[in-house]
Amino acid sequence: MAVINRIADFAEDMKTWRRWIHAHPELQLECHETAAYVVERLREFGIDEIHEGIGVSGVVAIIEGQGPGPTIGLRADMDALPMEEMTGLDYASTVPGRMHACGHDGHTAMLLGAARYLAETRRFRGRVALIFQPAEEGGGGAKMMCDEGLMERFDISEVYGIHNMPDHEEGAFFMAPGPVMAAVDTFHIHIKGKGGHGAFPQETRDPLIAATSLVQALQTIVSRNHTATEDLVVSVTQIHAGSADNIIPDTAFVGGTVRTFNPEVQDMVEERMRAIVAGQMAAFGCEAELSYERGYPATVNDPEKVEEAAKAARDVVGDARVVTDKRREMGAEDFSYMLEKRPGAYLFLGAGDGPMVHHPKYDFNDRVAPIGASFFARLVEMRQPLEGAGAEG
Repeated sequence: MAVINRIADFAEDMKTWRRWIHAHPELQLECHETAAYVVERLREFGIDEIHEGIGVSGVVAIIEGQGPGPTIGLRADMDALPMEEMTGLDYASTVPGRMHACGHDGHTAMLLGAARYLAETRRFRGRVALIFQPAEEGGGGAKMMCDEGLMERFDISEVYGIHNMPDHEEGAFFMAPGPVMAAVDTFHIHIKGKGGHGAFPQETRDPLIAATSLVQALQTIVSRNHTATEDLVVSVTQIHAGSADNIIPDTAFVGGTVRTFNPEVQDMVEERMRAIVAGQMAAFGCEAELSYERGYPATVNDPEKVEEAAKAARDVVGDARVVTDKRREMGAEDFSYMLEKRPGAYLFLGAGDGPMVHHPKYDFNDRVAPIGASFFARLVEMRQPLEGAGAEG
């Protein structure tokens, strides 16, 4: 089987929806215009049970199948990124400093396509919960929706999500059981020394020297404090200090990110970082305040649900284009909060050649939208089948 025929019929509509969303990007929790557009489409499809304002601007729509059964959750993220678009497309962002550079516009269009098909056919039992989530890009919208009782309120038994992936075979699916994306922590270190004239460093306690030594010392957490078989990244991404060539500043700032899969490794990193900061500051006569913030947890797929997702993916694109042993990566994803609440799977859909996500010239590949929508639809039909129902060609 390939893309569901009925979904292929409205592929141009999906492109229209996606490009409207692309031209009207919104950030983090403030996805109100996008949510309103989604709700308008859902009502056009004849979906009556629509719940708005979950997680500030999140939307959950319920499609009733034929007969009793469980509720399967399907999630798409809606938010954009705070960056300038450089694509030059006729549907490029109309909002300066905002861009759909991660494909969330396409994710939303895919779920809308699945929603239209499922609302028309209802070839499943139980219910489908369509989850349109704000604030994946750092705002923790999934956590907020879960904290507001998303899973319990709608009795969701399992949950699935898709992310597009440039530089991977167009239309192929990539997945794996267990951890697939890392936990992400953030550290900010504010160093206070004693500034002075650059010609008389002996009269200062130079925070720049403390900062540069600290950056090197932090790398020993990876090289000397953890087991080599455990994935770990400690990256310093910011150093800020100084205002003139002949002034030693009073303060310096060091910031960065930590990526882990194992909570014990996460604990070790924070403990070692606090000890290293204290030791380095003592060595250089400075003081420092370390803020260590734990962010999104690791994204961990349920092995059984990965198998079920693979069956649906094979039904859409064939065996050869479904990879079930994708190597885990150090990026992070707040779908992890939903997977902590319910078993499920997070998949990647190859988008073919083109700029990577978070690049100013990135654009979602509209050709893969019907594939993603067909996957969602077939997953529902295969997980919650009607007695004697065959596959639609």
